[in-house]
Amino acid sequence: MKLDTEQLTLRAMAAYRRAGHADHPSLDDSDVETVDGFDYCVLRNARGVLAVYRVRSDGILKGLKRWPPTIH
Repeated sequence: MKLDTEQLTLRAMAAYRRAGHADHPSLDDSDVETVDGFDYCVLRNARGVLAVYRVRSDGILKGLKRWPPTIH
C-alpha cells in the first residue's frame, strides 16, 4: 500500500493536532523520508523537527519518541 506524500503529511498533521501540541507544523517544510528502508513522515516548522511518524506497511502512522539520527 503506497500513499502519496501529501496524504501522509496531512494525516500526520491531524494526529499531531489531536495530541494537543501547541506548535504548528508547516506543510512546505514537512516531508516523507526513507531511512534504512523505512518511511517516516517528518513534521517541521521554521524551528525544526516537531514530530516523526513511522509509516507502517499497512499505511498506519506510528508516533515516535525517538527517531533515526539522520532525520533532522
